[in-house]
Amino acid sequence: MKPLSGKTALVTGASRGIGEATAYELAEQGANVFLTARSREAIEAISTKINEQGGKAAFLASDVSRYFGVETVVNRCVETFGALDIFVQNAGVIDPIAKIVDSDPIAWAKTTETNLNAVYYGLRAALPIMLEQNSGLIINISSGAAHHPLEGWSHYCAAKAGAAMLTECAHMETEGSNVCITGLSPGTVATDMQVRIKASGINPVSQLDPSVHIPASWPARAISWLAMGAAADYAGKEIALREEDIRRKIGLIS
Repeated sequence: MKPLSGKTALVTGASRGIGEATAYELAEQGANVFLTARSREAIEAISTKINEQGGKAAFLASDVSRYFGVETVVNRCVETFGALDIFVQNAGVIDPIAKIVDSDPIAWAKTTETNLNAVYYGLRAALPIMLEQNSGLIINISSGAAHHPLEGWSHYCAAKAGAAMLTECAHMETEGSNVCITGLSPGTVATDMQVRIKASGINPVSQLDPSVHIPASWPARAISWLAMGAAADYAGKEIALREEDIRRKIGLIS
């Protein structure tokens, strides 16, 4: 039997990058996976591939920047697979990159809705279910930007800082239950987001050579590792995949 057999995982932002890699990884470990993103075609293709490979996957296109969208996805996941055991809050956007003085207030707020509000919406929708079933794991994907200011990223830094605090607040409010909430800061990952960051030419992250970015399979492996029991040691905390000891524990390096 595979380590996550019988478990159900919901992944947001599952159409590409970390979300897509996580869907494949969790399915490989035996979990039922429910995928959501705004791109229906992409998550349908990923779901189909998982099912063709012998896994169990389902999907629903939705906009997690709206509470109704998150609540609908969470409820559909439970209706489809009977439970919600692992919830990976991965959806995130970086555009538009701009200094505060040049930023568009409407676009700034829209980005924050996806990077911060959606994390709260996910907690609000999932926690009653997990507390009722007396078990569950929520992994909020964080960033080094939550703790360090970066030029042109005021929207992203502020939202990720807020999301990191939500992880701590949710842990405090559920401590003593069998629900675990933790954060994962993956570092720079070779995804489409890094392509847009590179093109912006703003701040040191855009100057990094693409060769230094880790593959999306690494944070996916980290999420799987947390889901298989390691998360209990990091409840209410945030682990950073940049740290060699964490990479070693996961088995990413020797």
